[in-house]
Amino acid sequence: MSAEIPREGLKDRFWETKPMADLTRAEWEALCDGCGKCCLNKLEDEEGTVALTRVSCRLLDGKSCLCSNYANRHKYVPECIVMTPETIAQHMYWLPRTCGYRLIYEGRPLYDWHPLISGDPNSVHEAGVSMRGMTVSETDVDEDDWEDFIIQEPL
Repeated sequence: MSAEIPREGLKDRFWETKPMADLTRAEWEALCDGCGKCCLNKLEDEEGTVALTRVSCRLLDGKSCLCSNYANRHKYVPECIVMTPETIAQHMYWLPRTCGYRLIYEGRPLYDWHPLISGDPNSVHEAGVSMRGMTVSETDVDEDDWEDFIIQEPL
C-alpha cells in the first residue's frame, strides 16, 4: 500500500529560502507533488523528443499516484531513476512541466494545488493534474504497444 509523502514538521515555504543543494532528504521528498507522471513510461525518438504514455511502472499505485514499494523500488525496478539535487539537470528533459523539482530548479513557484502550498495531499488530484485513474500497468501492455498509449501531459 502506498503511503502519503510526509510533509509534517517542515519549515514553511523552505524551498523559497534554501538552495536546492541544501535541502534535507525530507524537504527534497516533500517537493514531490504526488502526481505520478514521472512513473509513466516514456518513448524517446531519434531526435530526443520524449512522448508520455499512460503506461505506468508496475509499482505505481494508480489511485494514490505513489509508488507502492518506494523504499525497495530498485529491487523490483532497477532502472528507476533516483532524482536528487545532483542528478536533476540530466533528467530535466523528461520531467513533467508541473513537477515541483523542475519548477524549483528553474526558479519558478510551485502551483497553488501543490500539497506544500495547499496543505492537502489530494489537491494535486482535485486540480486534475495527476494521473489518478488514467494509467495502465506495464505488466498489462506489451512494450511494442506503448505507442498506442501516448498522451498529452495533464496540466
